[in-house]
Amino acid sequence: MTETATATVSRQEAQHPAGKAYFSVNDIHAYYGESYIVQGVNFDVPEGGVTALLGRNGAGKTSTLRTIARAHQPRLVQGEIWLDGMAVHKMRDFQAARAGIQLVPEDRRIIPSITVEENLVLAQMTEPVGWPIAKIYDSFPKLAERRNQEAVTLSGGEQQMLAVGRALARDVKLLLLDEPYEGLAPQIVKEIEKIVEQVKNMGITTIIVEQNAVAALELADRAIILDMGEVVYTGPAKEVLDDEELRRDYLAI
Repeated sequence: MTETATATVSRQEAQHPAGKAYFSVNDIHAYYGESYIVQGVNFDVPEGGVTALLGRNGAGKTSTLRTIARAHQPRLVQGEIWLDGMAVHKMRDFQAARAGIQLVPEDRRIIPSITVEENLVLAQMTEPVGWPIAKIYDSFPKLAERRNQEAVTLSGGEQQMLAVGRALARDVKLLLLDEPYEGLAPQIVKEIEKIVEQVKNMGITTIIVEQNAVAALELADRAIILDMGEVVYTGPAKEVLDDEELRRDYLAI
């Protein structure tokens, strides 16, 4: 592994004031019930671009995303989360969403029994709103074509587009994508990759958790690798692609 493959950040470095980075996670510890899942995670994310949050199954990736989004589970017991100077760790889930943290979970959380457009309108019923629906349709023409279809009738890739569209319909400062390629055919994965590329080109700060590590790294600017609930690497995504030892030891690829 190269010397720039940075190990976990020291406790002293983690105690920085708001404003050091656009988004910061400082020494967070979280539990699912009695299970200690997130064990002192530290990292910074610059504004804009895509950061891949990677690791083996059970490394704590999804738990870290859910902790950032202030989901009810896992339960944050220690640490700080800062977004653009805002103390996210002091917020509840709905407050974090209003502050601009939008989580697109693995199960997408669209409402299947209503239309595409109704899903988008519903997402904008709570202030602050994000993109106008017309702009979402411009970015995702397939959603425009299917605006009057019930969400349940969409393909897996189209449902993922709708899930991202719902996030963009809210005010987005940080987009969290959890396993966006999960369960999709290779052809549909390519469509979702184009969506993430679009989001990247829009300048929206994005963190992506994905088991398809190579695909995520090829899209990402930076990478963070978790192992057993702790950060073991943070640095350029290209470095992970080029470091066979790092990929073998922590990603099994």
